[in-house]
Amino acid sequence: MLSIENLSKTFRLHMLGGLEVPAVKDVSFEVREGEFVGLSGPSGAGKSTVLKCIHRTYLPTAGAVRFASRRLGPVDLARLPEGEILELRRTEIGFVSQFLRVIPRVGALDLVAEPIRHRLDVPLDEARNRAAALLDRLRIPRRLFDAYPATFSGGEQQRVNIARAVGWKPSLLLLDEPTASLDRHSAETALQLLSELRDEGCTLLGIFHDPELLSRVADRIIRIGGEP
Repeated sequence: MLSIENLSKTFRLHMLGGLEVPAVKDVSFEVREGEFVGLSGPSGAGKSTVLKCIHRTYLPTAGAVRFASRRLGPVDLARLPEGEILELRRTEIGFVSQFLRVIPRVGALDLVAEPIRHRLDVPLDEARNRAAALLDRLRIPRRLFDAYPATFSGGEQQRVNIARAVGWKPSLLLLDEPTASLDRHSAETALQLLSELRDEGCTLLGIFHDPELLSRVADRIIRIGGEP
């Protein structure tokens, strides 16, 4: 599904006279289809940078990110045109960050229903029903379904974030500390949803702030940076 080959990312700080700061250097690994792989390593090792290079939030400085796309065939995400990257984000590659970034003044239920409706091509009522079921499982009160997530607590926003990402069943889901702001009960529910998604054939690659949680859900753990 995914092959990372000698991936490197260097940031150039123009405000500091063009100072170059290496974030990731020569990282290589593979992820098989249907696998849940975790990334571990010390703070500053570049784990989040690797995920963002795969998602193309960051453009890699060097290396290849080979992805077995169902729509486009084998592609290198590090070199794919922006339009095709956006298409893959809409149809195959999901991302859960630590923060919810969505269109303002749209209620939580419709935020979760929108990708389900358009990416799974289901009627609006069915998409909203699926979204409601996910929000119920993640303990978002029904009185908040039509409220704007910008008014929610951090933990509530992250639960909406997770529901929005898993509802449309992407081929590849990238996870950047998805449970960091969740209480234990909500984290357990999120892990169950992610495990169910994996069982349905989704490939997952993620970073977790809690090594114990990561060890419970990951099929393999790849260490980046530091001593082995």
